[in-house]
Amino acid sequence: MAGQYFGTDGIRGRANKFPMTAEVAMRVGMAAGLSFQRGNHRHRVVLGKDTRLSGYMIENAMVAGLCAAGMDVFLLGPIPTPAVAMLVRSLRADIGVMISASHNPYYDNGIKLFGPDGYKLSDEIEERIEGMLEKDIELALADSDGLGRAKRVDGVHDRYIEFAKRTLPRSMSLSGLRIVVDCANGAAYKVAPAALWELGAEVIAINVEPNGFNINKECGSTHPAGLQKKVHEVRADIGIALDGDADRVVIVDENGAIVDGDQIMALIAESWHQSGRLAGGGVVSTVMSNLGLERFLGDMQLQLHRTKVGDRYVVEHMRAHGLNVGGEQSGHIVLSDFSTTGDGLVSALQVLACIKRQNRPVSELSKKFEPVPQLLKNVRISGGKPLDEAPVKAAIEEGRNRLGKSGRLVIRPSGTEPLIRVMAEGDDPQLVEAVVNDIVGILQETRSAA
Repeated sequence: MAGQYFGTDGIRGRANKFPMTAEVAMRVGMAAGLSFQRGNHRHRVVLGKDTRLSGYMIENAMVAGLCAAGMDVFLLGPIPTPAVAMLVRSLRADIGVMISASHNPYYDNGIKLFGPDGYKLSDEIEERIEGMLEKDIELALADSDGLGRAKRVDGVHDRYIEFAKRTLPRSMSLSGLRIVVDCANGAAYKVAPAALWELGAEVIAINVEPNGFNINKECGSTHPAGLQKKVHEVRADIGIALDGDADRVVIVDENGAIVDGDQIMALIAESWHQSGRLAGGGVVSTVMSNLGLERFLGDMQLQLHRTKVGDRYVVEHMRAHGLNVGGEQSGHIVLSDFSTTGDGLVSALQVLACIKRQNRPVSELSKKFEPVPQLLKNVRISGGKPLDEAPVKAAIEEGRNRLGKSGRLVIRPSGTEPLIRVMAEGDDPQLVEAVVNDIVGILQETRSAA
């Protein structure tokens, strides 16, 4: 059963198709509710969502399952994922639920679960919940007098805005900065512009009119071209692009150049290291982060700890080894002094703090290292295990040998889509391209033969 429902970031798939059906969502609510009951108090859940159409269906199905398990449900409405993680602790809930497929198109959806400590669930807890989904779970549900209640909670946006503002020094103002923020027609469409305005910035907000279908559609952190154009148009000092659930961020400098998660981590790590705030002597990222980041940190006598892909694994490593800066190249930045998960707005505020302290433009501050040439290609698969095939294994081994110690090769199946991701990097861009193309070609041949 392991892995049939949960992937690298909760449960995700096409809405109204397995596993993202109303029935599965209801059973997940039942199983999660039963898994987190401790003691005799009234148990509560905080439940947020992004702005996609299927959120209504999944939300109501999960409410039914959670109430059937005896949990009281606090409905937050559209709100960022990091706000759910924060409100689990603030409202002393037993579990947090975020209904979102993050940066995916509107027709996908997902379920992310948080424990009472605000952290995403471990593999072990997810496996336990998954194991309950195929059993006669109804036998363990609440009696008629023990059913849960559900109610909307007011003021949650204000709580999150105040939380985000408090991550900056009380004396710091963003006055004088013209900021374009792209909210991806997603969960942060109200809170992100409001927080930036309350901190004193001049704010131009785009993609803040969600209609259920336009979340992440040619906007947000995965499609920053519109933000780049707007920054030029209004002569902004910076552009901030969030994704659909606002747990990741990409920055655009005043010239329209993109600043990815690796450069953001480098900027924050250097700033915190200089101020004595950086903990653990390094930064945690994944195998996908650029070799240039590793070399940049090494020049400061700092270490880059690498994990498998998924911000959950980054956070687990940070907690285990006492580090407070981590993230992914894609823009999931985790600053554990403030948050238990990736927070696009809070990460952007730390970049803005660097701008205000140093009084230098983003283009000067954010180019901390020259990225090593890196190429990523995806191969769509329809099933099977192509990475176990002998020709594919041989091609991968040959690629690693060709790159040697001056490069890296990462091949992995996507945790959210039916893809094999092939990434190589090294100082010789032509060699990198040749290695990637050779492996992609073998994968495509293996797929065709199957």
